[in-house]
Amino acid sequence: VGALYYGEVFHNWGGITDGGVYDGVLELYMNADMQELGLWKGLCFHADGYQIHGRSITRDYVGGLMPVSSLEAEPSTRLFELWFEQHFFNDALAVKIGQLAADAEFFYADGGGYFINGTWGWASKAAENARGGGPAYPLATPGVRVAVTPTEQTHLKVGVFNGDPAPDCNKDGGNPQRCNPDGLDWGLRDRPLLIVEGAYSYSLRGGELPGALKVGVWNHFGTFENNRIDVGGALIAVTNNPGKPIDGNYAVYAVLDQLIWAAPGAEEGQGIGFFTRFGGAPEDRNLIDFYFDVGLTFTGMIPGRPDDALAIGYAYTGTSDDVQAFNRDAGEPIGSGHEALIEVAYTMKVMDGWT
Repeated sequence: VGALYYGEVFHNWGGITDGGVYDGVLELYMNADMQELGLWKGLCFHADGYQIHGRSITRDYVGGLMPVSSLEAEPSTRLFELWFEQHFFNDALAVKIGQLAADAEFFYADGGGYFINGTWGWASKAAENARGGGPAYPLATPGVRVAVTPTEQTHLKVGVFNGDPAPDCNKDGGNPQRCNPDGLDWGLRDRPLLIVEGAYSYSLRGGELPGALKVGVWNHFGTFENNRIDVGGALIAVTNNPGKPIDGNYAVYAVLDQLIWAAPGAEEGQGIGFFTRFGGAPEDRNLIDFYFDVGLTFTGMIPGRPDDALAIGYAYTGTSDDVQAFNRDAGEPIGSGHEALIEVAYTMKVMDGWT
């Protein structure tokens, strides 16, 4: 049983307007080995929840598709994940069932964990295209995840989730976090979201430089709407009718993590790391049709400070041509067709328990 507290202060110049905010998150969690509690070997339990408070710097002052902080969310006290996981065959197979978050296990680069912006976790392509933001912080959904590790180098994960954490969300401006304010909407009313990810782990230079390549695909079953053409084949901007129905929504992605230089005398895996992610989705039914990020991390570089890290990264979010065409049809500004950011982040361990 444990707790963590995150506190953030931001100030913005430019964007929507100048201004500053404070936001904070208190996380409470519990992990349990169910064998120790009288059940059987290999069964684990996890639960966590958040007390979220403060304001969003992105919503109130910056704007944009990639939130300044990965912790920004509507003020609430909510349950997040609640699941059991059973391990089989010396961990070669693991099955997790309950209320799950996909962002902790899929489309994730280890190097992205050193940054603050939200896109380094559940990337903007996933957050903007998935209904209700998808099964990701701060909204998990009922689901099942199966992880198979046939060899030490190969891994396969398959997840099936309720596709929308707040289905039929017509109140509070359609904000899914307000429609499901406590994380207790455990319904299965939306079509499933299927994610499949394969990974291959390897090492270069005689094991000195570990790396991992992941390739994934997801499919959201159900009906979606065309961004520009209505049910009759005319322009939505002219008729204001619903978009032409489209069966399903999908995306593909790839992730690479690679240590390119090992710091002498440092802990294993520390040195200069490189990571990158690519992702694409159909432009006729999604706001984001292409995503790319790349970064470098520097760990174990300062003698006596093994827990410090410097990270430098670039992220690019490309908006759909069909969405831009809709804006043009409606006489609205088209924009540049993309959003990009550069982040430089330094993580410093002050003392045990404080970063």
